[in-house]
Amino acid sequence: MCGIAGSINLAAKSLPDRAMLQRMADALTHRGPEDEGFLVAPGVGFAQRRLSIVGLEDGQQPIHNEDRTVAAICNGEFFEYPERRADLEAKGHVFRTHSDSEILVHLYEEYGEGLFPYLKGQFAFAIFDLERGVVLLGRDRVGICPLFWTRQGDTVYFASEIKALIASGALRPEADPRGLDHLFTFFALSSRRTAFKGVQALEPGHYLRIELPRGRGAANPVERKYWDFDFPDWGQELDGDAGQLTESFEAVFERAVDVRLRADLPVVGYLSGGVDSAFVMATAARVAGRPLPSFTLRIPKDNLDEVDEAMEAAEAIGAHPTVVEAGSDLIMGSYEALTRAAESPVLDTSCAALLALSREVRSQGYKVVLTGEGADEGFAGYVWFKMREIARALDIGDSFSTTKFLSRAVRRIGARQSIERLKEIDALIGGPHAQSVMYSLVSTSRDRYYSAGFKEELGGHLAYEDLDLDLDRMARWHPLNRSLYLGYKVHLAGLLLSQKGDRIAMANSVETRYPFLDEDVIAFVSQLSPRWKLRRPTRDKYLLRISAERILPKSIAQRPKHMFQAPLADSFLVNAPEFVRELISEESLKRTGYFDVDQVWRDCALVAAKGSSRSLGRFYSLGLGGVVATQLWHHVYLGGGLCSLPDQSMAEPAEYKPLKAAIPAE
Repeated sequence: MCGIAGSINLAAKSLPDRAMLQRMADALTHRGPEDEGFLVAPGVGFAQRRLSIVGLEDGQQPIHNEDRTVAAICNGEFFEYPERRADLEAKGHVFRTHSDSEILVHLYEEYGEGLFPYLKGQFAFAIFDLERGVVLLGRDRVGICPLFWTRQGDTVYFASEIKALIASGALRPEADPRGLDHLFTFFALSSRRTAFKGVQALEPGHYLRIELPRGRGAANPVERKYWDFDFPDWGQELDGDAGQLTESFEAVFERAVDVRLRADLPVVGYLSGGVDSAFVMATAARVAGRPLPSFTLRIPKDNLDEVDEAMEAAEAIGAHPTVVEAGSDLIMGSYEALTRAAESPVLDTSCAALLALSREVRSQGYKVVLTGEGADEGFAGYVWFKMREIARALDIGDSFSTTKFLSRAVRRIGARQSIERLKEIDALIGGPHAQSVMYSLVSTSRDRYYSAGFKEELGGHLAYEDLDLDLDRMARWHPLNRSLYLGYKVHLAGLLLSQKGDRIAMANSVETRYPFLDEDVIAFVSQLSPRWKLRRPTRDKYLLRISAERILPKSIAQRPKHMFQAPLADSFLVNAPEFVRELISEESLKRTGYFDVDQVWRDCALVAAKGSSRSLGRFYSLGLGGVVATQLWHHVYLGGGLCSLPDQSMAEPAEYKPLKAAIPAE
């Protein structure tokens, strides 16, 4: 993994400012502390910071083709680079480095924009075709590697992280109410939305094409989709003998683990108490011929701690894990660093624990870690999938959908949403889905905590409107697969791979790799009949657990899903530290204008008095923690002044602009 950044003048008239590129690169030093490289050409400037993992001695970027007519910078890994390199060399291409990133320029020479099917891995890159004047910005299929861009006047700025866009000096950071609303709707920042106005993420499976003008005028950036998740039509899924399916899955998965062990330095892994990470680590031990060093979190709370279960898995694999304790003090002490890394409010406090875990990985000298994310998305591991399938037993195909009625009734009562609004939401996402009730309950904190001015600023916009879903294809899939698709697009990309994945690992210069998100693994699992994912309908991850029983004790392979989590509002508001009290002071809440001061204060007082947020309920507790997190994000990135913690120092403070109608004039 690395950090990339740059600028593209759409009129192709001027050389980029070298000092500006240096500032952007400096803002990404944590993503690549070992080296930097630059390209400056009329209209185009590239900057790259390198975390060397493959081709340690000669993998400096930008990287060029033989005659230096194509240049590229890349963040990520192409796991099948030895095979691709051999194919390209057979076609006459000459390689000058041992870096996996060099396949980019040669694949572009060979296939142009059609190179994406030949790229297997996790990546975000920029390619500049100097002869044709074409720039491509591309991102991997599922969204492991981040890539953001903004258009300011006639210039496009891009970077692995938004802080580099701010460091350019061209972007004055300002809140995007619709982006913040995604967090209070989905618990995640999904689609193109970010928390910053005018900044968008390049969506997974997409690329941006910019063809610079030969004469007058300005180029028009065009975004194109090259890949999306897909499932068979309902009734056409892959079914068959358990033994044969298990053998096929194990072969695909073992290959996914094997290629992710490719590195010119040691690879380690995260190990929790669940089957997903244990299966990854057990498979890795079998492939490597030895157990990998592993790292485990301890949450010092009886109903959250998984260390005993993780130790059982470690013993079965033969590993000797490092255990990192992550209590409320660590979570509280890490939240400013977490917010700076995530570049958005973080509602899930367990992200701070994972930040500490990656810090320990790096402190022991490691750079690459395997992790088990993606199994629940592919194999229906979350409780909401089970609840949906239980309710679906009352349906008769799609002709009589009792679950649709039940879903809307629960949301109508639990979230106090009108039937008209629920129908509108369902129409936008081809639902209802397994997640629909949860998202409605998450969004109850919007109504409770948003200020009148913030609601006015949103203007009735629904976060669901921003999702890029193929509704026509979805209509042809089994209902479980429709919900899995939504999970891949929202929960996976918007939370697990950003606030729990790349951003917090790379804050400590650590690369995370995901065998369950291998393209071939996703394709195989997607083709499976739903009964091999969720059976009778309480046994989740059915085929995965059968496979796991072959290399792990049954007690681990069949262990029920336990969602990794840390305390929510309690982490902030029970014995709240000084900076939290400052963030939720009347002055600070009025200054940002996002939240209803009286309601926030009432609930904060209740939590403090009870010593727990339990009386608020899980979703208001989550929302109240989100209030604190949003205030902290505003302080860090939008000019400071809300508390005594440091604010963003790479750019001039943003001019404070209160939301409309947020504070009555005195």
